[in-house]
Amino acid sequence: MLTLYYAPGACSMASHIVLEESGEKYEPKKVDLAGGEQRSEAYLKINPLGRVPALKLDNGEPLTENTAILPYLGKRFGLWPNDPMAEAKALSLIGFFASSIHPAHAHVGRPERYTDDASAYPGIKDKGLKTFHGYLKQIDGMLAGREWFSDSYSVLDPYGFVFYTWGVRRELPMAELKNYTAHKDRLLKRPAVVRVVENEKIKTQ
Repeated sequence: MLTLYYAPGACSMASHIVLEESGEKYEPKKVDLAGGEQRSEAYLKINPLGRVPALKLDNGEPLTENTAILPYLGKRFGLWPNDPMAEAKALSLIGFFASSIHPAHAHVGRPERYTDDASAYPGIKDKGLKTFHGYLKQIDGMLAGREWFSDSYSVLDPYGFVFYTWGVRRELPMAELKNYTAHKDRLLKRPAVVRVVENEKIKTQ
């Protein structure tokens, strides 16, 4: 049985949604980030980077990073493109999400990662928020004239949903992003997404 280590509202929400949609029995294990559980000896054996998500596979082996976990789950549950070109595009988008959008948001919430000079925090946060907002506008453009990021619903969509909720959390004018908001609304019509949103206590508007 799969075990998901997650934290409410974190990027692990994408895997949480995919597992909830799969219908397969899995064990969700909440990691208390505020309490520092991710730095405990026990958790560091699962993910030496001390972050979520982590997925313990059926054989007990851990898998980390959304760039690996989501394609794995997508292939397991039929939520991943089969066509080589479509798969390449999916990997490209996951890379963009993980290497550009997520770090931009981290500048807002974790400025201490980028400097020891506390007086520089406000500037780092401000720049991070502007960059993050710019990326969300790019996502809005990607979704113009289409329902999902790929040709059909896939693991890309819950991942994109995560960043929408982060925009809400940062009080960005998300309603102005019409395509992205419509995408969010489509996801919220899926019972599994609603269950995870309620479980993790996520604001979506």
